[in-house]
Amino acid sequence: MADIPSERQINEAVCIDTKRIYDSCVSKDCLEDLRVTFFCRSQRLIDDAVTVKCRECEITSVSIDVEEVPFNRGYYSVDITFYFRLCFDTYSAPCTTPEVAIGFAQFTKKCILYGSDGNVKIFTSNPINEDRDCPEAPQYSNPTAKVQAVDPVILSCDVIDACDCNIPICSSFPQSILNNVSDSIPSAGSSRAVLVTLGLFSIVQMERDVQMLIPAYDYCIPERECCCNTQNPCETFQSIDFPVDEFFPPERENSPSCCSPDKKCCEDAE
Repeated sequence: MADIPSERQINEAVCIDTKRIYDSCVSKDCLEDLRVTFFCRSQRLIDDAVTVKCRECEITSVSIDVEEVPFNRGYYSVDITFYFRLCFDTYSAPCTTPEVAIGFAQFTKKCILYGSDGNVKIFTSNPINEDRDCPEAPQYSNPTAKVQAVDPVILSCDVIDACDCNIPICSSFPQSILNNVSDSIPSAGSSRAVLVTLGLFSIVQMERDVQMLIPAYDYCIPERECCCNTQNPCETFQSIDFPVDEFFPPERENSPSCCSPDKKCCEDAE
């Protein structure tokens, strides 16, 4: 048997304090007909536009609330609210330069995940508060929910008369969003409403702090030296590879099938 390199040999077993994922789920949500909330300036642009196009959409904030499920020990309900910021190109007349209108929308979903049990109170030392007689208040070992998501895919955008829309406008947004809006005055009235349909991919994980015993090989010391050559910017630029993919988009990889042994085949692959 070949000798194992010294750097790959297990030196000892160490105990670490880390987060363990007890449960997780993946979501592929189609958010149909979300009504967009505009403030005064943007709402005027929407009302006066002959054409409205949704240019981009991004997730600006996520609110997560975890509560224990009654009569189902170890399970927790996770209430998630996504807040989206949308940019629209508004055209007041054909063949004119568009003006940008900013709107916001929200989407709420709930899922139930297993988070195990734990009623331990956690106390930690805090050097900043060492002058106090008592330590900080304890933290309870409740599980925490972690949400991962990518910016939504814009599927459709419709502009209708406000009188024909029975979907209420969202009037409650986190202060962090309102602080980044230059025109935060709510619109008193509107003649038109904008509905968007978004495609959202997300992963929800239920984590809990645990102590785990793991094998330790050695300290991870970087082997690559830092590049500190800042004297000649042209030499640095010449060492960068030419971005071929930016000029010539790559083709789809040649594969016999888009099917994997344990998953369903892709629909409409062609």
